[in-house]
Amino acid sequence: MRQEKPVFLDLTKIRFPITAIASILHRISGFILFLLIPLLLWMAHSASTAAGFMHLQDCFRSPVLKFFVWAMLAALSYHLLAGIKHLLMDSHVLSEDLKGARAASKVVIILAVVLSIIGGVWIW
Repeated sequence: MRQEKPVFLDLTKIRFPITAIASILHRISGFILFLLIPLLLWMAHSASTAAGFMHLQDCFRSPVLKFFVWAMLAALSYHLLAGIKHLLMDSHVLSEDLKGARAASKVVIILAVVLSIIGGVWIW
């Protein structure tokens, strides 16, 4: 009888394809957006009155709040772009073969980085 030993996978040594990285980032960005919903609701509630809006403007002087807002914008931009890519591939507008999926994933990641940089410059 042959005994199989457990396999230890070292995730740092595995090279993921760009399509897998794009998919994992899409899930992570969705989770980040989910976690930041309370911040968004607090900001919307604070901005509903004039005094609350002034308080919110004072809070925006804090680099911590600026970072969380930037993280929300970065996650939102990536999640939106990746979602549009999935919709275009599902509707057969973009090619569904491996070459097309790789190209679309690269474009989504590059555009998300550019939008994140623009968002960071806008916030700070």
